[in-house]
Amino acid sequence: MKRSIRIFVLAVLISSPLLMLAQTPPHPNGGNAPNTGGTTNGPVGGGAPIENGTFILFTLALAYIGRKVYVMRNTAEE
Repeated sequence: MKRSIRIFVLAVLISSPLLMLAQTPPHPNGGNAPNTGGTTNGPVGGGAPIENGTFILFTLALAYIGRKVYVMRNTAEE
């Protein structure tokens, strides 16, 4: 019984990306032609930098993994 439930859940998780469709993003210039009326075609999302956020996330992940390894080694020695 448990095996069939696991297989069903695994099949749903594998096939779900094939069944779900996202909407297309909006046009970056609000549907207007590019460079008309003194407006420019900027990137979708405003061009916000993500480099610092990625670095912080990566650093926190390394600290978390380091803590887990430290705790595992200390409990294995006892």
